[in-house]
Amino acid sequence: MAATRKKQLECDVLFEHQDLLALTLAHPQPRKQPQSRTLKDGTRLTLIDSGILAIEPLRPGDSDIVLSCGVHGNETAPIELVNDLVNAIISGELVCRQRLLVQLGNTEAMVKGTRGVQENMNRLFSGAHARGESNPEKARAALLEQTVRDFYNQSGRKRFHYDLHTAIRDSQREKFAVYPYRPGRAWSIEQIRFLAGCGVETILLSHSPTTTYSYYSSNEFGADAFTVELGKVYPFGQNEMSRFEACRKQLSRLIAAQPLEYPPLAQSVVFDVCQVVNKHHEGFRFSFDDAQANFSEYPPGTLLAQDGDTEVRVGAVAESIVFPNAKVALGQRALLTVVPTAIDDRFE
Repeated sequence: MAATRKKQLECDVLFEHQDLLALTLAHPQPRKQPQSRTLKDGTRLTLIDSGILAIEPLRPGDSDIVLSCGVHGNETAPIELVNDLVNAIISGELVCRQRLLVQLGNTEAMVKGTRGVQENMNRLFSGAHARGESNPEKARAALLEQTVRDFYNQSGRKRFHYDLHTAIRDSQREKFAVYPYRPGRAWSIEQIRFLAGCGVETILLSHSPTTTYSYYSSNEFGADAFTVELGKVYPFGQNEMSRFEACRKQLSRLIAAQPLEYPPLAQSVVFDVCQVVNKHHEGFRFSFDDAQANFSEYPPGTLLAQDGDTEVRVGAVAESIVFPNAKVALGQRALLTVVPTAIDDRFE
């Protein structure tokens, strides 16, 4: 009885004080059962597990939207942004007219203020969490997958998944998104323009399967899914939230089924992923400074990295670097290179 009452009190914190983030940081551990409450307009909120909230209007529109953040626990701006959206829904300031699933990803890492605890959670999806010895991050990734699977339980509906991040380094292009590999499906011009309305005007087209969260939703459920980078990592409370205002407004419009902002396509810059460089030796090192900004460009033939006896060089045309990280685990991606591309017949 006491345990049941405690869980109800925890749930009441969310609905009375409108703060999913505070509740999650106070109680990051897994919950034993969901808790639900209905808002005055009939919208049902279900706290599925720690940091996982389903929001379902009485008469939803045609879209199922997943907003995930905190897959890396120290990427706080997207967490605060999504928390603000949840607060607005609970207070009645924002009316939710689409089915919405909110996920604060790596709750233990969020509490510690670290990128991860034992692993890079954004390499644990599409079943990768089942490989090797289990740990809490693998269990959490499996839970995130399952709640998305349960959420996308109705056919014939539009599916969207925006996995929100911030980067650990400076970037010559502050906001950008990775569009996962989608064999047999064209890239969506509408989605590229939607992201531009979020202030995200740079798109990277991936051409191979990965174990990222956005690829999971795209590949398994046909969702329009993206890994969205919104800026640079800062601790909780130190983000300049005005920099994310365009994103907040666009996501609010999407959630409320209001007309969306679609800037001209010419405003967006699209890159093809050229090289995916995985780390195979402990002595892996870059030839450039470790603090080099994302999208720094190098001319043809430039040595980018040394991995054992293997040299990684720029090919026949100039390439820009994205996500360089020599400290990743063996077998994981240490670098992407990208080249500009045209919006052509691969898009519709």
